[in-house]
Amino acid sequence: MILNGPNIFTVTRIAIIPLIVGVFFMENPTGQWIACALFTLASITDYIDGYLARANNQTSSFGAFLDPVADKLLIVSTLFMITGFGQISGDTIIPAMLIVLRELLVSGLREFLAGLSRKIPVSRLAKWKTVVQMVAICLLIIGDAAHPFIPEVFPVRLIGEIGLWIAAIITLITGYHYLRTSLRYIISSDEA
Repeated sequence: MILNGPNIFTVTRIAIIPLIVGVFFMENPTGQWIACALFTLASITDYIDGYLARANNQTSSFGAFLDPVADKLLIVSTLFMITGFGQISGDTIIPAMLIVLRELLVSGLREFLAGLSRKIPVSRLAKWKTVVQMVAICLLIIGDAAHPFIPEVFPVRLIGEIGLWIAAIITLITGYHYLRTSLRYIISSDEA
């Protein structure tokens, strides 16, 4: 069944993305907090859909296709928005760019490997990368709007930037692993 419980959560994650993009245009602290709440909700659906699919044995080809697409749409669109609205700038654009480039690379590799009927499972490190990346993005969405509610001794933006750099480093490691494994399949298919 295409619209089972896990897939409904995945579709919901995609449906939340335009809302996140839209509230950025409020260009005020309230918009930042709403965007963060929506991003957090979308991030939680990423966990819930996977958990439900495994727990209830409701995995499907549609879900296997849509879940990584939803993740990439959420991450890339939000990175574009925080960059475009000045929540990150300068050197912090580098980890954002690395994350986007890795997402494009992995998407291309997945598409190619699907043609070979090959699949590379998500590693535990890649799951940690996702967690670090999502927390960092949440903090960067809030940025300086956090300070009326969170003491200024807690540098929200700086912690988000450090988190984004950490996520980018993990992104490079997991991207390299994915590329290396994929190349083995690609080379063996050329030799066959």
